[in-house]
Amino acid sequence: MSPRKITRSSSTVNTPHLLEPRRPGRRTRRLLAAVTGLGAAVACLGAAVVPASATTSAGSEPVVSRGVTIPAFYDPPAQLPSADGSLVRTEPLPLGLSLPGLGGRRLPGTATRLMYKSTDAGGGPVAVTGAYIEPAAAWKGGGPRPLVALASGTMGQGDQCAPSLSLQNPLTIGEGTVSIGYDNLAVYRFLAAGAAVVVTDYAGLGTTDRLHTYVNRVDEGHALLDAARAARSVAGASVTSASRVGLYGYSQGGGASASAAELQSSYAPDVNLAGTYAGAPPADLTEVMKGIDGSALAGALGWSINGFAQSDPSLEAVVAANTNDVGKAALKDTSTMCVGDAILGYGFTNSKKWTASGKPIADIIAAEPKLQAILAQQRIGNLKPTAPVRLATGVQDDIVGHQQARQLAVDWCRKGGDITYEAVVLPNLGDKLLTNHLAPLLTDQGSAISWLTDRLAGRKTTSNCWSMPAQP
Repeated sequence: MSPRKITRSSSTVNTPHLLEPRRPGRRTRRLLAAVTGLGAAVACLGAAVVPASATTSAGSEPVVSRGVTIPAFYDPPAQLPSADGSLVRTEPLPLGLSLPGLGGRRLPGTATRLMYKSTDAGGGPVAVTGAYIEPAAAWKGGGPRPLVALASGTMGQGDQCAPSLSLQNPLTIGEGTVSIGYDNLAVYRFLAAGAAVVVTDYAGLGTTDRLHTYVNRVDEGHALLDAARAARSVAGASVTSASRVGLYGYSQGGGASASAAELQSSYAPDVNLAGTYAGAPPADLTEVMKGIDGSALAGALGWSINGFAQSDPSLEAVVAANTNDVGKAALKDTSTMCVGDAILGYGFTNSKKWTASGKPIADIIAAEPKLQAILAQQRIGNLKPTAPVRLATGVQDDIVGHQQARQLAVDWCRKGGDITYEAVVLPNLGDKLLTNHLAPLLTDQGSAISWLTDRLAGRKTTSNCWSMPAQP
C-alpha cells in the first residue's frame, strides 16, 4: 500500500525544548480565543466533550497519537479491493451531536464509519476512512435524494484529527492535542435540508499506515470522489448512482473539492456531479506557503513537507539537506499535531528558523528546480472543472491568499468553466492571525450551502465570468 509504513505510537518527539509549550503571545491568545469561540459554538449545539479514547480489537496493539487512542477500525488491511470506491469495512458511528427523534430514529441522521479504497498520486492503492450520514429529514428537491461529498478544512496531520473522529467527538483533547470539528456545522446544515452527506478523512488522516498527504491535490481529489462512490454501497443508504452529487469544501477542503471537480470527468465519470463549492482554495501552493510562513498556522508548512516527502521519497534527501536540527525536530513533531497543537507549538514561526541556510522556505523553493516542479504539479486550474463551480475567497485572506484563489477563477473562466465567483468583502481582522481566513468560512457558509443545494435540486445557474474584470 505504502512504500514505507510510518509508526505513530508516541505522542511527542524526544526533543526537550519542543516538549515544553511556549507561553502564548498576545496575538496567539487573541487567535486562541477565536478558535475557542468556534469550539464553544460546536459544543453549544448539544455535545459534551467526549473522552479521547477508543476501543481496539482484541490482540492488536493500539496506535496512540498524542495521548489519543486510534480505534482499530482505522488500521488498513494488507490487501484492498481493486475497484476505487469499494468499501473495505463499515461500522456504526455514534454522532456526538444528535437528538432522539420519532420512531427511534436519531436526529439529524444515522451515521456509518467507512473505510474504502482509493488511488493515490503515485497510482498505488490506498485505504481511506470517512463517514456517511443518512439524514432523518426528507429531501424535498427534485429527483432522488442527493449526496454531498464534504472535504474538511485543515484538521492537522495526526490520526486523532480525522474528520470522522470529530463527528463522534466534536472536541477532542489529548496529551498536548486539541481538535475541533468545525466543519460539522456544514454537515448538519446539509442534513437538515434532506441531503445525505459523506465526509472523507483524506489519505493518511486517521488510517495508521501512512502520513496524511496534506494539500496533495490528486490524493485529495481522488479521496473525495471515491467517498461519493463508497456512499452508494453503505447498507441502508438511500443514495444511488442516479443521485446528484455536490462537492463542498473550504480551505484545504476547497482545494480538494476544486481538484475533484477537475478530475471527475477522467477519474470518476460515474459520479453524477451537479456542482462544486470551493471556498478559499489553495490553488497555487507556492503562493500559499508564503502566506502561511510566519502566520498562526506556520506549522502547516511541516504537514506539507512531510506529505510531499512521503509521496516522493526522492525529496527526503532535499529536505534533509535544507533543514537544521530544529527543523528536523519540528517536522517530526508536527506530523502528529492537530490545528490547535500547531498554533500553540509553532504559531508565528518563521521558516528560516528551520532551514540550514537561514533562508525562508520560499527562497529555497525558488532555488531548487525539483521543488518548483513538485509545486507546479500541484497547481489547480490547468483543467476545466466538470459542472458548475461556486468559488469564494475573502479579499482580506492572507493565509490562503485571495489573489491566488481569484486567479483560479480566472483560469477556469478562460477554459470555459461555468463559474460563479464570490469575493467576500470584510474588514481586515488582523494580519496573519487566521481571522481573515476563518471569517469568510462563517459569513459565506449559508450562501454557499444554498447555492449547492439548488444545484442538487436541478436548478440552473449562470456563470458570472463576464464580471471578473470588475471583481476584487
